[in-house]
Amino acid sequence: MKSFVLTWNITEKDEGKLVREFLKEQNISRTALTDIKFHGGGIYVNGKFVTVRHVLRAGEVLEVHFPPEQRSADMVPQPLPLSIIYEDDYLLVVNKPPFMSTIPSREHPTGTLANALLFYYDQQQLPTTIHVVTRLDRDTSGLLLVAKHRHVHHLLSELQKKGQIKRRYEAICHGQLTQDKGTIDAPIGRKSDSIIEREVREDGQRAVTHFQVIKRMQHYTHVSLQLETGRTHQIRVHMSHIGHPLVGDELYGGSREKLSRQALHSKELSFFHPFVKKEYCFQSDLPDDMKRLIEQELDPNAKC
Repeated sequence: MKSFVLTWNITEKDEGKLVREFLKEQNISRTALTDIKFHGGGIYVNGKFVTVRHVLRAGEVLEVHFPPEQRSADMVPQPLPLSIIYEDDYLLVVNKPPFMSTIPSREHPTGTLANALLFYYDQQQLPTTIHVVTRLDRDTSGLLLVAKHRHVHHLLSELQKKGQIKRRYEAICHGQLTQDKGTIDAPIGRKSDSIIEREVREDGQRAVTHFQVIKRMQHYTHVSLQLETGRTHQIRVHMSHIGHPLVGDELYGGSREKLSRQALHSKELSFFHPFVKKEYCFQSDLPDDMKRLIEQELDPNAKC
């Protein structure tokens, strides 16, 4: 199995630093170093094993070998279709279809994106488990970001806190939005009588959604939405809160007459790559069911 390895060429700038000090500057935590020491990893300089007390010299090559990751017993690899938009040694961008859960749950213990990824990892001989950075609801389609390793997940999560991972969605909501663009800034919390449903409430967490109308139709509006925060069901709750629930979103007041799931698609994903040190941006076409709904609304004679 291929272990996850990070490599650095030591320059004069880092001459004289302890390995421990250098790795701290690379955002490798003390917990990660303990895991490396006791669970099958290792630190090497010019191919020879060293401890974190080794003093670095310019021209040396430092390698950190992370130990294999333990998987939960209920995470079963399954040979399911997987649409990978981008992949490198550190992360994946995946296009998730609707009606597929991101990770297993009591209601959907198998058939998830995580099950598909584990099978793919086994085919690639990657001794790792699932680290989803930008999760999507079961019925929401589109792009999501997956880290291949715990350390990569840690770095991406830090970037997410700093707003360096951006997501743009497209949705179809009921009615016609009167404003061409605007911002919904309303705190979201769990509904007191439900473990699933969220609502706008004063004691909730701050939630900010920016919207822009793409096209107004007779009964619906095709809208673009940019998340500033990432609360559970944020877009669905916010659109319902302003009186325009998503088509197909029965939980928050939408109708399933035309669509059997919420009309929400993760259209664009952009982020700063912590290893390549540059900005990436990916886009995904609207799925067929949302395209058909728009076509049917614009042309009532079209086959839906």
